[in-house]
Parts: sequence; C-alpha cells; structure tokens
Amino acid sequence: MKVAVLGLGYAGTVSAACIAREHDVWGVDVDADKVRTVAEGSSPVVEPGLQELIASAVRAGRLHATTDMRVALDQADVVLVCVGTPATDHGRVDLSHVEHAVHEIGEAFATTRPPSGGRRHVVVRSTVPPGTVAEVVAPIIAATAPLDCDFGVAMCPEFLREGSGVKDFFDPPFTVIGADDPDVGATVAQLFSGFDAKVRIVATRTAEALKYACNAFHATKVTFANEIARLFNTMDVDTNVMMELFCEDRRLNLSPSYLRPGFAFGGSCLPKDLRALLYLARMNNIDLPLLAGTLSSNAITISDVVDRVLATEGREVALLGLSFKSNTDDLRESPNVTLAETLIGKGYNVRIYDPIVNPARLVGANRRYVESKLPHLRRLLVDSVADALAGADIAIVSSTEPDVVAAVRATSPVLVIDLDGRLDLAR
Repeated sequence: MKVAVLGLGYAGTVSAACIAREHDVWGVDVDADKVRTVAEGSSPVVEPGLQELIASAVRAGRLHATTDMRVALDQADVVLVCVGTPATDHGRVDLSHVEHAVHEIGEAFATTRPPSGGRRHVVVRSTVPPGTVAEVVAPIIAATAPLDCDFGVAMCPEFLREGSGVKDFFDPPFTVIGADDPDVGATVAQLFSGFDAKVRIVATRTAEALKYACNAFHATKVTFANEIARLFNTMDVDTNVMMELFCEDRRLNLSPSYLRPGFAFGGSCLPKDLRALLYLARMNNIDLPLLAGTLSSNAITISDVVDRVLATEGREVALLGLSFKSNTDDLRESPNVTLAETLIGKGYNVRIYDPIVNPARLVGANRRYVESKLPHLRRLLVDSVADALAGADIAIVSSTEPDVVAAVRATSPVLVIDLDGRLDLAR
C-alpha cells in the first residue's frame, strides 16, 4: 500500500517509520528541516530505535519525505493525519491543525490520481473528541474534494509512549480502528496485517473516545498513588513496599474488575473504608481531592438515575434487585436502597423484587441499616418479578438473574434502566 503520513512530529515520525517496514510511506510536513532530516535517513525526534528504523527504510526505498502534499497523496491508499491537537487556555481542543490538514487533503484530491482500488482513505491518528471525524473531517473533505471523489474516513488512535514508542508500535496491547463503514475498516486494517498486533474495529466515536479514557485513567493512577503515599508517609508506612504489594493483586487491583460502566458502589467495605481513610487525612491535615471526590461522584451516579426517572411521566417503579450486588442479601450502604428511599420520598410507587433478600432473615448491622432507611421494606417487597413489573412504567434492573432479565424483555415499561450495564436492557 502507499501511505501518506501528514505531520512529522513524534507520533507521525514513529508511525511512518514503523509502517514503512511493510508499506511504501510518504511523510509530509511544512517544516523543511524535518523533511530533509527524514529524507536523509535520520530522525527529527529522539526515540530509542527510531534512527535505525528510519535509516533502514530510507535505504530500502520504502520511506520518503516531502513538503508537497500532492506528491505524497498521488495514488495513496491511506492518508494518516498526525498533526497536533493542543488545548486552549480553557481546555478546549484546538482542531485548527486538523481542519487545515484535511482541507489541504481535499484540495489535493482534485489534482492527484486515486489508488488502483479507486477509493481513498483518510485516517485521523491525532487525539480528537468523539464526533470529530464525522462532523469535522468528512464534511471538510466533501466540500473541498471533487464531487466524484470516492473517499472513506476512519480513526486510528496512537498509544505511543515517548521513550518506548517503537516498541509500543510493534508490540501494542491492541490496535484500534474506528470505522463506521466495514470496507474502510478492513482496508485500514491492512496497514497492520504484517505486524503482530491484535486489531479491533469499532465505531468511530468509540475509537475517538478511547484515547481520552486511557490517558485520564493513567493520570488518575498517578494521582491515586501519590495521594495514598501522601497520607501514609505521615504514618511511618513504607509506601513503596505497600504499593508493590498492591500491584501484585491482578485479580482486583490491576484488572478489568470494577472497570465497566454500571451503577454506584456500596456494601459494607468500600464506603466505610474510604470515609475512614479521608478521616485519617483530615486528622493529619492532608488533602486528598481525588479520593474525596470519589464519594461525591458516587452520589451523582445515583442522582443521575433519579433524574432519568423524573424525566418521565410514569409513577410506577419496579426495582429489580436491592442488595449492593448480585448473589448476596447484604443491604448495607446499597445504592439500590438509597435509590428506593429517594424515589419513595419523591412520591413514586415502588415495588421491589430481589430473589435473595428476605426481611425475616436479615440480622445484625444489615437489619439495622435497612430498618433505618426503609422501615417499610416488607410492604415494598413482592414475591415475584411478575408482581413487580405488573403495571410498572419504569423498570430499574440490577439483578442479573435469568428470570428477571427474561421478564423485563417480555414486558414493555416506558423506561428500562440497566444498572448492571451488561444486560442489554436499557431503553
């Protein structure tokens, strides 16, 4: 394939050099010094292994560099947009470089030949907000390219860490292509067919959002480790050893566990221990804004569900699942109990079905908690999922029991809220 790479900064240069191991690559940049450096077989950026990779590809005639967009785009199968997307003072993403680049791409399509397959593919590799490819990139190209120009658009975020970018390209955790047209996704995937990379083709907006989610989580992890250390360093704890042990848990701490959209956390441990940790911080005059914000964010998750219910005209609510998670009758600090209490307080008729919870069997702190929050629980509980759903306008589902899921699918409430996030029920 002939591949044009627009922008010879860090991401563009690494991408161009690595892809040139398998394809004919043309790097484009307005900076003549960068272009000359690459054309001479050298790297314009410092990155382990990149100098050798560029030199080898240039000697083999698979990597070229030019300031002329038309030379790079002539008969190019794929055009990768790797220009900068800096933030403004207010944090908004500045898309002006992307807009300028795709405007030039559209104009160049008017004076260059299409590839042998006839269709050109413009792939954004820069980090951009969801909707950019469909709402900015595609319309600009359509407005500037010839009317008969056949082109497709896609998103292929890069996950290249400075200092290990070449290694990351050849050994990625995944390679993600966002394409709403299957043919576009399949063509772009050919870029990586010669590499040992797991390619995932997803919706364009999903691919655009993924890079932000990854970087936000990395920033959160750094902040979490620093906040934990900031507190426990004052209490004579070896925080390096503590966090080494923390990272040995690959079942919960460093794993997909807890990392899926769903409902709020609750139970007898997480809320209590988080509040205890924040109390220790206050007693030691330590600020832990990330951890303090966790409780507030958890409360907002519950409020969001309440707001969705309030937005409907229905008054009959079926709450399917009451404990803080499936396969337990522990109601302590269950967000479902808080949700039921809030909706009852706002005048909704709530019927609750939980296949495990039996008021007669609740004891100790579990019983005291629910009696303080829902003293009339016995009156709210019904014996079957059918009884809960009878006449319901709204079904709020956290139970994953097969009979519960089947019953919800067989009924037609105005609103179904899937609190588990995996039941494919929400509407």
